[in-house]
Amino acid sequence: MKTIYLAGGCFWGMEKFIDQFEGVSRTEVGYANGPDQAPSYEDVCHDSGHAETVRIDYDESVISLTQLLDYYFMVIDPVSVNQQGHDKGIQYRTGIYYTEEEQLEEIRKVYAREEEKAGQKLAVELEPIRNFFSAEEYHQKYLDKNPGGYCHIPSHFFNMDRDQK
Repeated sequence: MKTIYLAGGCFWGMEKFIDQFEGVSRTEVGYANGPDQAPSYEDVCHDSGHAETVRIDYDESVISLTQLLDYYFMVIDPVSVNQQGHDKGIQYRTGIYYTEEEQLEEIRKVYAREEEKAGQKLAVELEPIRNFFSAEEYHQKYLDKNPGGYCHIPSHFFNMDRDQK
């Protein structure tokens, strides 16, 4: 089992999107790579410096890191700084936060390809995970609990895995 952390704007939609793929065994939303003190959601909304992030545990024999990152780049604007959709602020920045140095080569290949596609430098942070604090329970699987909740990711992206079978 491997773990990667992805910040892609509002974590509600990113979690729901990633949860659909076979090989993803667990996701958890939280706050990453800010100060080393657990923030509340209110702190994060008032520029604590943390990014809304999804922890993803995956079975690399079923889904590769490259596949996960390809999906990730499908639903973010990789050149937007501190904004995804209508969500604005440092907590909505994009980032790939790795857990093992061995992941870096694979991440860099995908990153370089996406940068070439974009024709400019990406705004997606690429760095090791420094810290991760679990978000409040009401944020976990939020869009499953609140199907009409706001999300910057179009809803048709939430059924991709099922549509491909």
